[in-house]
Amino acid sequence: MKASRPQLKLDSLRFSIKKNTHVDTQKSKLSTFASPSAVGAIGGCLEILENESFDTSGNFWLQFSFPSFFFLSSWYVTLLKSLSSILHVNSSCRESILDVPATRGRHNKRWHLAFATIYCSRALHSLLNKKSSKPPVSTHSFVVLSVEPHLAFPNIDHTSLTAVVKEKNLDQLRELGGVEGVADALKTDTKNGIHGAVEDVAERQETFGSNTYPRPPTKSFFYFVLEAFKDLTILILLACATLSLGFGIKEHGPKEGWYDGGSIFVAVFLVISVSAVSNFRQNRQFEKLSKVSNNIEVEVVRGGHRQKISIFDIVVGDVACLQIGDQVPADGLFLAGHSLQVDESSMTGKSDYVEVNSSHNPFLFSGTKVADGYAQMLVTSVGMNTTWGEMMSTISRDTNEQTPLQARLNKLTSSIGKVGMAVAFLVLVVSLARYFTGITEDENGNREFIGSNIKAVDMVNSMVTIIAAAFTILAVAIPKGLLLAVTLILTYSMKRMMADQAMVRKLSACETMGSATTICTDKTGTLTLNQMKVTKYWLGKEPVEDSSSIATNVLKLIQQGVALNTTGSVYKASSGSSKFEFSGSPTEKAILSWAVLELDMDMEILKQNCTILHVEAFNSEKKRSGVSIRSKADNTIHVHWKGAAEMILAMCSRYYDASGSMKDMDDGERMIFEQIIQGMAASSLRCIAFAHTQIPGEQHEIGVGLQNLKEHSLTLIGLVGIKDPCRPGVRKAVEDCQCAGVNVKMITGDNVFTARAMATECGILRPDQDMTSEAVVEGEVFRNYTPEERLEKVDKIHVMARSSPFDKLLMVRCLKQKGHVVAVTGDGSNDAPALKEAHIGLSMGIHGTEVAKESSDIIILDDNFTSVATVLRWGRSVYDSIQKLVQLQLTMNVAALVINVVAAVSAREVPFTVLKLLWVNLILDKLCALTFATGQPTKDLMEEPPVRRTQSLITNIMWRNILGQALYQIAVVLTLQFSGESIFDVNEKVKDTLILNTSVLCQVFNQVNARKLEKKNVFEGMHKNKLFWGIIGITIILEVVVVEFLKKFADTERLSWKQWGACIGMAALSWPIGWVVKCLPVSDKPFLSYLNW
Repeated sequence: MKASRPQLKLDSLRFSIKKNTHVDTQKSKLSTFASPSAVGAIGGCLEILENESFDTSGNFWLQFSFPSFFFLSSWYVTLLKSLSSILHVNSSCRESILDVPATRGRHNKRWHLAFATIYCSRALHSLLNKKSSKPPVSTHSFVVLSVEPHLAFPNIDHTSLTAVVKEKNLDQLRELGGVEGVADALKTDTKNGIHGAVEDVAERQETFGSNTYPRPPTKSFFYFVLEAFKDLTILILLACATLSLGFGIKEHGPKEGWYDGGSIFVAVFLVISVSAVSNFRQNRQFEKLSKVSNNIEVEVVRGGHRQKISIFDIVVGDVACLQIGDQVPADGLFLAGHSLQVDESSMTGKSDYVEVNSSHNPFLFSGTKVADGYAQMLVTSVGMNTTWGEMMSTISRDTNEQTPLQARLNKLTSSIGKVGMAVAFLVLVVSLARYFTGITEDENGNREFIGSNIKAVDMVNSMVTIIAAAFTILAVAIPKGLLLAVTLILTYSMKRMMADQAMVRKLSACETMGSATTICTDKTGTLTLNQMKVTKYWLGKEPVEDSSSIATNVLKLIQQGVALNTTGSVYKASSGSSKFEFSGSPTEKAILSWAVLELDMDMEILKQNCTILHVEAFNSEKKRSGVSIRSKADNTIHVHWKGAAEMILAMCSRYYDASGSMKDMDDGERMIFEQIIQGMAASSLRCIAFAHTQIPGEQHEIGVGLQNLKEHSLTLIGLVGIKDPCRPGVRKAVEDCQCAGVNVKMITGDNVFTARAMATECGILRPDQDMTSEAVVEGEVFRNYTPEERLEKVDKIHVMARSSPFDKLLMVRCLKQKGHVVAVTGDGSNDAPALKEAHIGLSMGIHGTEVAKESSDIIILDDNFTSVATVLRWGRSVYDSIQKLVQLQLTMNVAALVINVVAAVSAREVPFTVLKLLWVNLILDKLCALTFATGQPTKDLMEEPPVRRTQSLITNIMWRNILGQALYQIAVVLTLQFSGESIFDVNEKVKDTLILNTSVLCQVFNQVNARKLEKKNVFEGMHKNKLFWGIIGITIILEVVVVEFLKKFADTERLSWKQWGACIGMAALSWPIGWVVKCLPVSDKPFLSYLNW
């Protein structure tokens, strides 16, 4: 009798060989079971064992692998049983592994056995040859072979199963017993899922792997250090520092000669450190963002209970629930569901949806999206065992994204750099001319260049000093710290926005949100709490207050329509418990809760008594769902519909009255039902209708109702009104947006009466704006406008009801054509086009689908419109902070550039040495950047109109402030440069220290001026920002250290209290000068337009 084919098994065996027998004895026993070729192959392997060393216990462990199909063949059983009989394998152990009877089968195809024996011998040879370096020992007399299982799931070969799913091999799937056979092998209950205990989940993760994949290695801190060294300015300064250090030591000795070069090295080191730390922190921030963004919640069934878990916690054997817009969390097989269509374009590149069902295509792949329908799937592969995991492990998130504002700053920096290069070249030429003409003098008043008598070392040293000064001017002219500071502002803002329930997926959205002029928002879950409850039920033309008054036949139909036409579920913890858990969308949970708690519906019994034939899943376009069922009791077919009340009403020609009698619906009665619907809608209730029809017996045979559900001549069962309260704080947030010049438009799928009532409650509509005004419109009406009419009326529309995703997309396009900067909220997969089309796409973090989230720029984590208003405030804060920083930076750059040029051309020494310029420009501006990066959004920002995207980054107001402060600093420093020694009666070194000290303190006081670009009171609210005061304090302390304690290193002299007071007094004059400058009027025409830039 032929041995039965075993199920999918282990892919390896472990052998324990002991000293128990001679090889000749083994061969003689083997010949009774196998062919001569098999005897020779296996016997040869056993002879090798005689020359191998054993461990101290006499054991020699071997483990060798076979191809997966090898274990599926019955000749594998014959071979192993032959070996077992010869080598005294424990029979019970063998059968527990093989799951086959102990009888030996005979094969007609002898090549099967030959292949198996050869493969076995080669595996043994390969493994034993690894031990060939050990000295041979004496021949052993006796050998025992025992086979032991080492996997928790002996009935499944995961490698083969993974291949079956990836290759969509239906034939092999059938050989495994179909989906049910695979579920049994994975110890999964197709209805209740896995047990879900901690030990069970851990065991599955250990056996099959976790649903994660290795990311490319993150960039280390030293990577960013090396990136900072690639800056040309830094390299030139390092070269100058090296030459200065070498010549300084040679000229003045190691004790004194290292100060100039060493000080430049230290300054450059500090600059590189700050830059590397900032970029490293930004990279880490993006890594955290990527982890949060990828941590999707997935609904699974464990222990009969639906629950949401992280996608990373999915294990092989899980039963996962899929709905429209969900991402398939892992590779798997279709268990149950209806009308499931999957978008596999992310895997195949084809845009056509693929239908998935149990008969022809039960295969589901990780990373694909559910386009329609719903289903449950059996997870068969996770993590790196999926195609998606293999692909994603090679992809890293781009952390070098450049925002439009950063691009504009790059252009500005480039323009300033060209000016700085020209000025630096001019200073270089003038300095060289002064040097070679003998004008330049050393510290003792002697000419530095004395023709042919000068030493080469002295000339090179002087040349290095001149070139270093020129390049330092270039470094001063280019605001290199500006881009780093902007990155700091954006990164810090992203972190704070995350704390305010907004996760930024694209950096550009931070700044673009500050320019938003229109916000198109959903109603459900965004303006409302999304905590729905059925508060009204109408049967016929009468409201029902007590469920006991409902006729039995109508009650049965309502329960059928609720229980079988839903994607939700009901879970009862135990038979004796009275508590229920409801899952599904908020609307589904509200209806299920009402039916179970008030109508005593038993969902499980209803499902057992009926067979679902066909399902039409709900989506935002159809606004209804339907199901056809077959009753097992009388074999009748029924069709149930549920959806938007006026749409279901239009499909009905009859209705059930309060007594349970069916009546025809004429036009007068239809109007009464419409008034009932409008009345509930006016109370901000969402109206849902239920309808039913029975397919006549003569239509059963031709399949009516099986695939295409009947959509006309239905009978209205009843109407329910669902209350979804407005969120607290929404009205205030809407008013804040309107005060900020941002129009808020509500786009909803609810009917026009519900939409108007909710919009009035939220403050989007005024009470005096009635239905006849153009402020409220239905999606179909808007869609049917001509393009010219849409453009004319789109600004007047505040509410669009009964809208489809296409209507939302159409409105976004119209608003963009009108020049608006549009932000759109969305949660469904059909909202993806509008989210992508808008300037800023805002998806919902709780009820948003994965398709919507991937199409958005910002994810609102709490689904709250108040958070949308917070994002708007942060967007404006980012733009405002960057403008303040640009103003402060350009003031420093303009002043330092003019001072150095004037000093160099006037045949005097440049007032700032390399180290001093680096301190003032490259180090100090980074501390200033932290001052503005850590600022909080203020109420003032929401009292100003949106910033136009075409508006120049540097406004006329900023130019006025820049020129006013820069001219004052230039006047002060040049006065000190030319007359400082006589005014303060000090030597040149003290004068240079006074110049440095005054310049730094001017920047400190100017930071306070920069807090307000237009307002004269710059001290308002300053006491609330402790970090601002902390950074100001650190800057002053560092300046004191440089002046008072780094005398030789920074080339400074200690100052007296009187001199410190003079420096502070001159710097403090920046405040009254700033107040006077802000009194000067400015033109609306951009300043640079006068220069035709």
